[in-house]
Amino acid sequence: MVSAIAWGYMRIMGGTILGGVLGFYVMHRLEISYKAKWDERLKKYEEDLKKKKKSEIDSEFT
Repeated sequence: MVSAIAWGYMRIMGGTILGGVLGFYVMHRLEISYKAKWDERLKKYEEDLKKKKKSEIDSEFT
């Protein structure tokens, strides 16, 4: 009887630890992909801003 209770506690603790590790890994991967997506958007925005600024400067001199 004591052995079954100990096994139950081990399963609960093991599942909790493995679940926490899996959850951390998934959230870490989501955060990395989210940051990469926003970095890409920021680069595109900066390029568009530079093009707009350059076209404004070019239009002033013509």
